[in-house]
Formats: sequence, C-alpha cells, structure tokens
Amino acid sequence: MISVGGDASLGRSVVMPSSRQPVFVAVLIAITAIGPFSMQMFLPAIPVIQTEFGVESGTAQLALSLSMVAIAVTSLIFGPLSDRYGRKPVLLVGMGLLITGSGLCALAADIGDLIVGRILQAAGGASGMVLARAIVRDVYGVERAAGMIAYLMMAMVVAPMVAPISGGLLIDFVSWNAVFVAVALAGVVVLFAVQIRLTESRPHALTPQSFMSMLLGFRRLLSSRLFCAYALAGAFSTCFFFSFISYAPYVMVQVLEQPATAYGLYFMMLALGYMSGNLAAARISARVGVNRMILLGTALSLSAAAVMAVLATSLEWTPLALFAPTMVGVFGNGLALPNAHAGALGIDPAAAGTASGLTGFLQMGLAAVVAQAVGTMQDGTPYPMIAFMVLSAGSAFAMIVLVLRTVRRQPE
Repeated sequence: MISVGGDASLGRSVVMPSSRQPVFVAVLIAITAIGPFSMQMFLPAIPVIQTEFGVESGTAQLALSLSMVAIAVTSLIFGPLSDRYGRKPVLLVGMGLLITGSGLCALAADIGDLIVGRILQAAGGASGMVLARAIVRDVYGVERAAGMIAYLMMAMVVAPMVAPISGGLLIDFVSWNAVFVAVALAGVVVLFAVQIRLTESRPHALTPQSFMSMLLGFRRLLSSRLFCAYALAGAFSTCFFFSFISYAPYVMVQVLEQPATAYGLYFMMLALGYMSGNLAAARISARVGVNRMILLGTALSLSAAAVMAVLATSLEWTPLALFAPTMVGVFGNGLALPNAHAGALGIDPAAAGTASGLTGFLQMGLAAVVAQAVGTMQDGTPYPMIAFMVLSAGSAFAMIVLVLRTVRRQPE
C-alpha cells in the first residue's frame, strides 16, 4: 500500500541487467509512444475524412471513440495475458495488430473500413501502453516506478508532439491515407525492436495463472477502495485531456477556420505542458509523495478548466484562449498520472500486468464515453468541451480526496 507520503512497502523489483542499458529504456519509450503517436497523428484527419466520405460528424467521431473502446477492452486482456504468458510475446502480437490495422486504414474505401482499421490499430497500440508500465513495475519496483513512469510519459510526449504536425503536413501535402502508411512503418520498426532488444521481465517466481485466477485477480483489485480511487483518478485525468482533443480540432478547423497544420503547431503547447509536468513528477515524486503529487496535479487541472470557462464567457474565442489554459491543465495531468499509475500498480505487485490492464480499461473506457459525447455536441462554441473538462478534473480531484481519507482511517 502507498502511504500518504508516497513511501512503498509493496514488493521488490526484479532487477535485470538490461534495465541499466539505454537501449532497454529506448525500447520502453517506443512501445509506450506508438499507441499515442498513431492516435495523435490521426486527429487532424478527422474533419478531412468526414468530408471525404460524406458522413456526419458523429459518424466520423466513431473512428476515435470506438478505437478508444478497443484500447479499453484490450487493455483488460493484454495485462492478464502478460501475467500468464510473459510481456514479450503479448507485445509482439500487439504490434502485429497495429501494423495490420494501419494498413487497412490506408486502403479504406469507406468509413466502415476505416473504423475497423482504427479499432485494430488502437488495440495493438494498447499493448505497448499497458505492458510498458508492467515492465517498469517488474524491473524497478514500486519505490522507483512513479519516477520511471514519469520519464516514460515525458519521453513519449515527443512522438505525440510531432505527430499532429506530421499528420497535418501529410494531409495538406499528400493525403490522409499517408498518415496510416507512416504509422504502419513506425509499427514495423517497433516490432523488430521488441523482438531483438527486449528481454522478458515477468518475474520467474510467478507461476502461470489460470484464467480463473485472472478473474479472481480482477475481483481482488476491484474490491480495493484504494486501487479503484487511484485508477479512477488517472481515468478522470485522462478524460480531461480527451474532452479537449476530441473537440478542439473542430473548433480550430471549422469554427476558427485554421488549417490542419495550425492545430498541430498549437498542440505543441500541450505537449510542452505535459512534458514539463512529467519532468517535475520524475524529479520530486519520491520526496513529495504519490498522494500529494496527485492532489496537486488534479487541483491544477480543475483550476485551469475553471479559468477556461471564465475566458469563454468574457472574451472573444481565439486559438490561444483555447490552448493556454489547457496547457496548465495538462501540466497538472503530467504531475498526477504517473503517480496515479504507480499507486494503482502498487496495490498488488504479484498482479502488476492485471492492474495495469485494469487501469488502462478504466482510463480509456471512460475517455471513450467522454470523447464520443463531447464530439457529438459540437454547436460552434467551446461550451460542451469546457463542461466536460470541468467535470473530469473535478472527479479526478474527488478521487484523490477519497484516497487521503481512506489512508487516514487505516490503523498505523
């Protein structure tokens, strides 16, 4: 269990010699980043695809929201499978799915083909996001997991930071299909990196679990109030971000009449904010404590959403008014998310893969609901987006308050 100050007494790490090698860390970064890279590169194409296939905005939005459902569901599967069969073979299957889905998207003849391809692509990318956290827990232990997860998140932001710009350039100067060709090629590189450079990290002391044991593992984690609060704090923080990215492209392209490339350029503000938050989390989480870091991060996100609401009602709406408060909010996300993940994974060290998958399921499942809801509410104003951002940040803040109250009530 994680204490209020953030100290951990949950299990020991499985120290591998490769954990000290830069190549090992680079592979962790690559498998973590490939999923967000494919999603962020695709976002500027949504309005173009809507026009290309002649569909309503809600239908085009399904290519995002259903892919997020796929991430949620497969996160629930990949984690337990990796506890049973090992991290590496599950990762290889995931990368194969990503490459296959990207190819299907590139060749899509209608919106249905595209949605199916995006579901496969997102499912494959989920394997990296889930299993990188489990590998970090295997190798570094709870006591170092928050800092290492923060470094991974900070590093993986580099890819999503350039992804909307790259996607916008490919859309403006080649075609939207080229976006998916680029993702497929990146997936091939990552697949070979996993095969050649990644060492299996699942502790040898863990015997392969039966499927009934996996189900009992889910039940055990979900029965823990602390696990649920940590996982939901991370999930609602993610909803804050997805409330923005599922709506902001429409505001930028259709309301403010900005080119697709402009969205990518302004998105760099968010990447900088999130990366700065991750860097701060990596540097100070061990001293400040897991819970205090989540409290600070969620409070910042809630404050940023409140400021955005004030700006929306009192000033003329501009790209800067859209992105500047959100930059502060995602800085708070950068502080909160690594610590929320570390807290959730520390509840039951023997089921790190299952815990990572379950947190991923809650994270992306809730985010998918929010993304689809806000994406279908476009009315030419930022108000639906802001309402969901305030609700998400407020819910994340409430979850960490629940954690603090639960810890205080426990006997010393």
